Amino acid sequence: MTNHIKPAIMMLLLFTVLTGIAYPLAVTFIAQIVFPTQANGSLLGSNEQPLGSELIGQAFTRPEYFWGRPSATSPASYNGGASSGSNQGPINPALIDAVQGRIKALRDADPTHLEAVPVDLVTASASGLDPHISPAAAAYQVNRVAKARHMSPDSVGEFVERYTEGRQWGVLGEPRVNVLKLNLALDQRLK
Repeated sequence: MTNHIKPAIMMLLLFTVLTGIAYPLAVTFIAQIVFPTQANGSLLGSNEQPLGSELIGQAFTRPEYFWGRPSATSPASYNGGASSGSNQGPINPALIDAVQGRIKALRDADPTHLEAVPVDLVTASASGLDPHISPAAAAYQVNRVAKARHMSPDSVGEFVERYTEGRQWGVLGEPRVNVLKLNLALDQRLK
């Protein structure tokens, strides 16, 4: 029996060191050299004062900011440790009430805007953390943001166009606007 225990313990120690220490250190080292920004969370802002990650949405509620997709995470919005969707189906009364409340909030923020509200402004993404909105959702908010920032809608629209990202590698996904990058660019304009 001891002939089997000693090799088993040695294999356990060997693979613990290999897979639990050596491999994670090697991957971390390579990531820090090849993709340092991504390996450190794709943070935006300065090194002394990061303002957020371009990969995780944030709750913008003031009228001078573009608003992102609603978050379904709990206990707080855009909680990266609790990524999940709401799992509410299309006929769930709670989802219907939430969507109607979000539409009302958007209409109250800009009562003169009578066009249909883009769906991504009133429904959460599957992760609950999506940092992007569609160009249509950004365009829907241009008048509100322009009015709150005392800018012309055309100049705010130019920011939206500048921060609209195309399809990944030209074929994957849809065009999108990173809300944090757009809001930071608008804030930088004032400095």
